[in-house]
Amino acid sequence: MFKFFVIPGHDRRLIPEGRLSGPMPWVIAIMIFLTVLAAAAGLAMTHAIGDVSDELSSRATVQIIEANPQVRSRQADAVAGRLRALPLVEEVRVLPPEEIEALIEPWLGTQNLADDIPLPALIDVKLARAATDAEYQSLRSTLQSIAPNARVEPSSGYIAPVISLVRSFQWIALGLVGLLALATGAAVIISARSALNTHTETIAVVHLLGGTDQQISRLFQRRIALDALLGGLIGLAGGAVIIWLISGQLSALGSGLVQSVGLDWWSWLIIAVIPILGMFLAMVTAKLTVTGALKKIL
Repeated sequence: MFKFFVIPGHDRRLIPEGRLSGPMPWVIAIMIFLTVLAAAAGLAMTHAIGDVSDELSSRATVQIIEANPQVRSRQADAVAGRLRALPLVEEVRVLPPEEIEALIEPWLGTQNLADDIPLPALIDVKLARAATDAEYQSLRSTLQSIAPNARVEPSSGYIAPVISLVRSFQWIALGLVGLLALATGAAVIISARSALNTHTETIAVVHLLGGTDQQISRLFQRRIALDALLGGLIGLAGGAVIIWLISGQLSALGSGLVQSVGLDWWSWLIIAVIPILGMFLAMVTAKLTVTGALKKIL
């Protein structure tokens, strides 16, 4: 009885590799390209949220609302002095009127607002650590004894809606990665079935020579894995170029949350692994597809 075996390197002759001439590598390249962009967006938003949350969790803003500018100025100085004496407070800065006007200029224009509108005094407070709700309430009680209309607000509260929106985008990016993985698997199934139909006669001869389903399955796995890896590397290269271009544009904006959007080394490591994961997904999908189809044929 014959026992089928394949000399290493000669299995390519049984199931020829299409390289870049077939559609499979390019389909995988597109899938990996989109996956890289979706993963990069999710990781960048995670990085941005972490940086902004860490920065704002230890900051607060004190507003002193008083129509009389002399009284408002005295209360601001008194509140700033009281804050500097607290062990929880690390740094205190009273914003000058021109800086306050610059903050509201995009909404109210460039006219002399202080002459028409009683602008509040603003004090930027940097805490030694993130304060609890009870500590903020105690701080409000302390300051209101000096300035009855003083308001103390954690800086994180101002950007909370933005952070909530960004977290929603994170879930969307994660969902896109999952959908693209499913689409990649579907493309591999179609390619594997097409290859089986193309090489039906070769499969029959291999079976006659004593070849097993596992041996035949490995032949198709190898071809599809190489196609997936080649396409994945092309998709990774294209995605990396797009990420690099977008990162340069975001850095040029140089403001707030947008400036903190970026990728650190471990994010790039995760992105670099995506083509490898795509190759393993293709291998597993190809094995299950080919093995199931061979059982039905025979």
